[in-house]
Amino acid sequence: MIKGTIYIILRAAIVVTGILCLGACGENDVNTPESIHEKILTIDSHVDIPNDFTFLPQYDPGKLSGMKMDLPKMQSGGLDAAFFIVYVGQSKRTEENYAAAKKLALRKFEAIHRMTDELYSDQISMAYHPEDVRRIHNEGRKVAIIGIENGYVIGKDITLVEDYYRRGGRYMTLAHNGHNDICDSSQPQEKYGDSPSEHGGISDFGKQVIGEMNRVGMMVDISHVSVDCMAQALELTKAPAIASHSSVRALADHPRNMTDDQMKALAENGGVMQIVAYTGFVKTDPAREEALMGLYAKVAELHGLSDDDYNNIENTPEWKQGADAIDQQFPIATVSEYIDHVDYAVKLIGIDHVGISADFYDYGGGVTGWLDVSESPNVTRELLGRGYSEQDIAKIWGGNLMRVWAEADRVAARLQE
Repeated sequence: MIKGTIYIILRAAIVVTGILCLGACGENDVNTPESIHEKILTIDSHVDIPNDFTFLPQYDPGKLSGMKMDLPKMQSGGLDAAFFIVYVGQSKRTEENYAAAKKLALRKFEAIHRMTDELYSDQISMAYHPEDVRRIHNEGRKVAIIGIENGYVIGKDITLVEDYYRRGGRYMTLAHNGHNDICDSSQPQEKYGDSPSEHGGISDFGKQVIGEMNRVGMMVDISHVSVDCMAQALELTKAPAIASHSSVRALADHPRNMTDDQMKALAENGGVMQIVAYTGFVKTDPAREEALMGLYAKVAELHGLSDDDYNNIENTPEWKQGADAIDQQFPIATVSEYIDHVDYAVKLIGIDHVGISADFYDYGGGVTGWLDVSESPNVTRELLGRGYSEQDIAKIWGGNLMRVWAEADRVAARLQE
């Protein structure tokens, strides 16, 4: 470990280049995934949490659990930092539902802070700026950062952007499944009365929201949004944008994935595409998707739930049994197929614009070979096998995202002068 002044000088150089190596990144070294994880900063940009995260024993992140992400798994998998996600699903836009969405969002903010500030402050701390990530990591603790999934959580109240930022929110996905008051989704929902395009991309309110996100320093996340929304967001934002968890449309033709033109536009914006390891976005399998949707509906009816109440549905024994059967009948994607998306993106838009995202949630998410955080070295192993250098891997595993975050901070400082 490099100490003292030399370490500080090296860190400064690393920040400038965006390469977060903790030691020398020599091309001639014999590297293993484990040795690389000792020397670089590894960040997963999107990990969902249960609604009752930290509040119920089965969702205790300090103990080895059934969750895909907990502190023991972070330690064994060599994952240094993660964006823990404040996610609220879309519903019909009523004053009652706006209030319910805000309430759930605040509960998830509270849950993440309970982990970092109360329950396990000796093991993990909250980062509010890129320099916090480096400091906390250097102190030997894991790093939590907060991302917000679905701008629906602000309803029509733009003051909540700054409120959520002060609570730690460092990016916000503008929409999720279904249009909201900010912009159009890539997946309109008929059950909410969605037309194919409600706003023609971004609403007037949404334009104000992006301006406010830039002002406070919250990164603009264009995963889940429509093609028009993404294009307009890139024109509007004064800081580079991110796709916090998206994959390649050319390899898996899903509306959630990004086309070549979208990927190029994001790179031209200076942003980063965090490739997502969710099997449905890594390889398309209509039969599997149909089986899963049928299972959601069946379990929802059995328990009197909404068929998009994924959190509660997926915590039932009927779901777990049915999902296991579907996985056997329709095998999920592999880590090799996942890295195919990384390869494609790197070749198309360059090594400086690609990152890593698991999209783990509760007991779900992942691909064969990366089914939970403890298996993170398998991602690095696959990258090494394809000839990626340690410097490249450092960029993909967090350096690029840190660069964009630092730029969002710089833009915010300028706008607040």
